[in-house]
Amino acid sequence: MAETETAGGQSKKATIMTIVGLAVLTLLGAGGGWVVGDMVAPSIKGVEQAEQAKAAKDEAAQKKEGEAGLPRISTEANNIVQLEPITTNLAYPSESLVRLEVALLFNGPPDVKVAEDVHQDILAYVRTVSLQQIEGPRGFEYLKDDIQERVDLRAQGRVSKVMFRTFVVE
Repeated sequence: MAETETAGGQSKKATIMTIVGLAVLTLLGAGGGWVVGDMVAPSIKGVEQAEQAKAAKDEAAQKKEGEAGLPRISTEANNIVQLEPITTNLAYPSESLVRLEVALLFNGPPDVKVAEDVHQDILAYVRTVSLQQIEGPRGFEYLKDDIQERVDLRAQGRVSKVMFRTFVVE
């Protein structure tokens, strides 16, 4: 019996020493990680700040380029009104999105109220169109004709032409 007690005592002692050893190694690993993190973190913060400054510069450059690059359509000079982009989902499949940028050529001075009414009418119409109806060149031509017809009805002859600037289906 004396042998089993000493063997049991030694195994308890060995277990406690193993636990203490693991605790010491864990503390050493955590401390080492803390030190390395403090050495690396300042350089990461510096890189993030540099990236933010570069992004701000790029954004400012794009704004300047956008103003100097492609000019916006002037409404006074040529009786053209560029409508706000229309982005909406299609009737089927409803997961598909369409984005249209349309400009209207007025017969006389541009009428903002008519342009807004036409914008809302085009938006309402595009929501009723399915992807199968606008597939291919023939489908796009039908869409253009339908929108021109709706504009003619809404504007009562004040708009002579609908010009598509962009048409994207996703």
